[in-house]
Amino acid sequence: MARESNQRGAYPESVNRLIQAFSTLPGIGGRTAQRLAFWVLKSSSEEALALADAITSVKQSVRHCPVCWNPADSSPCHICADESRDGSIVMVVEQPKDLINLEQTGRYRGLYHVLMGRLDPLDGVGPESITAADLLARVNDASRNARGVEVREIVLALNPDLEGDSTGLYLAEILKAQAVKVTRLARGLPSGSQIEFANRAALADAISLRQPF
Repeated sequence: MARESNQRGAYPESVNRLIQAFSTLPGIGGRTAQRLAFWVLKSSSEEALALADAITSVKQSVRHCPVCWNPADSSPCHICADESRDGSIVMVVEQPKDLINLEQTGRYRGLYHVLMGRLDPLDGVGPESITAADLLARVNDASRNARGVEVREIVLALNPDLEGDSTGLYLAEILKAQAVKVTRLARGLPSGSQIEFANRAALADAISLRQPF
C-alpha cells in the first residue's frame, strides 16, 4: 500500500486522477488502472480524444428505450421499431447483456423487456427497483407496447438461479390476472455436455421438459 502511494506521488495530478477514474470501473484493479492510464499517455491525441468522444457521446445520446428499457440512441429502439418483428411476443430479460446474447442466436424475432435487475430482498432489491410495472403496463395497454400491438405472450428468459426464479415467480403472479400467456425458456442438458457433470436442477428440468425423439 505504501509503495502504491509513493508511485502515485511521483505522477502528475492529472495522471493520478485518470488512474483513480479507471480504478472505479468494474473488475479494474490498481495495476490495470495504471496500465490503462499510461496507454492513454502513450497513444496519439487522435486515439485518446476518440475514446473521450465515444464516452461523451454515449452519455449524451444513449437513453433507455421508453418501450423495452434497452439502451438506445433512438426512441423507440431499433428492435421495437422493426416492423418485421412479432410485437405480440415479449421476452423478459434481466439485463441488456442478456438481450444481446439472445439476439445473437438469430432464433428469436419478437420483442424484449429489460428488467434492469432482479429481485434480491437480501440486497434490498424489491419490485420497485425493477421495471416490472412498465412490463405490466405494456400488457394492459397496447399503446404502451411497440407499434401499438397487443401483447399475447410473455417469455421469461431469466437466469436459472434463486434470484432469477424468484423474479420469474413474482412476474407470473402479477401477470396471472391478465389475458396473456406466460412461458419460460426451456432448461435441461446443453448440447455436448455429459450427465455426470450436470447439476441436480439441470437434470430435473431435462426430465420434466423431455421431448419426443
